[in-house]
Amino acid sequence: MGGVQKALLRAPDTDESLVARLLRLGRQAGFEPVLLGAADLGGEARGVPQLPDFAPDIGPLAALTSLLRHAGTRPAVCLACDMPYLTAPLLERLAHEQPDALVLAPRELDTGKWQPLFARYDSPRVAPVLATALAQGERSFQALFKRLSVSELALSAHERASLRDWDTPADMRASP
Repeated sequence: MGGVQKALLRAPDTDESLVARLLRLGRQAGFEPVLLGAADLGGEARGVPQLPDFAPDIGPLAALTSLLRHAGTRPAVCLACDMPYLTAPLLERLAHEQPDALVLAPRELDTGKWQPLFARYDSPRVAPVLATALAQGERSFQALFKRLSVSELALSAHERASLRDWDTPADMRASP
């Protein structure tokens, strides 16, 4: 992305950075946002707790471990920082639908893969499964999800489009 942190890119519909937009949407949905990892976001996330990865060199499951530990007995919602089209109503659906789900996440239509970075986790029930997976050398969200009972958040075509992320400059130029 040209050396710019994705979280600091500007959302297409506002002048907010992507991280500021997601923090605002999260608060509107009733969440207490935290940031995962050690990225320097300058003043864009001032006052928001930033959790380092549970252990270095493990990958994204180390960040999930930190999030679940921080959440304690509360559910935890994990969002990627590069979803510029995410909507408040979709985030609220994730927060409230299927409240007893161990994990609630959408699936990609073409591959069947789960979307772990737009997902809600039952922290106290997922944490021990995650700890076991890490101890056994697991580093993949998809493999972790095979160990869990994941409930699907069914999405309309419009909702799927709102989860489109920015991985390349070409993604930024494409419309949702």
